[in-house]
Amino acid sequence: MNLHFRWLGLTCLIIIVDQLSKYWAEHSLQGDVVAIFFWFDFSLVHNTGAAFGFLNQAGGWQHVFFVSLAIIISIVILFMLRALKSNERHLAIAYCLIIAGALGNAVDRVIYQYVIDFVHWFYQGWHYPHFNVADIAIFFGAALLIFDAFGKPFMNLSATSDGASE
Repeated sequence: MNLHFRWLGLTCLIIIVDQLSKYWAEHSLQGDVVAIFFWFDFSLVHNTGAAFGFLNQAGGWQHVFFVSLAIIISIVILFMLRALKSNERHLAIAYCLIIAGALGNAVDRVIYQYVIDFVHWFYQGWHYPHFNVADIAIFFGAALLIFDAFGKPFMNLSATSDGASE
């Protein structure tokens, strides 16, 4: 068995934390805003679109599209995970984070027909769109992929796959 599949436990853990946090938000934040700092709060938003509300008013077809996309991407990433070399642990973590985020939001789309977002950053008149734990997982997974693309695989066991140093 591929050693990188052990990171799928991280995927399951993130999906569970994501769903529990969304359950809390859905049942605790009905119209309420829980101020944490003057620039950060928890407030409930139902997002029927994609990131930043893209396709929010698309008429419903986007639910099937985004669930299908999440499943297809997760399957493709599982094949990519299987093909990783033993020193590419950072990529395994990145892939598992992305799968967790994609499937965490897909669960919402299947159950509710929208994604539950509740984390909100803002400053004076500027507001960053609401997000959730699944979105955070996707962000960090993508960040690891970007670090790798720029030659910063800081979690590798060796400098390159053939053992040579740069």
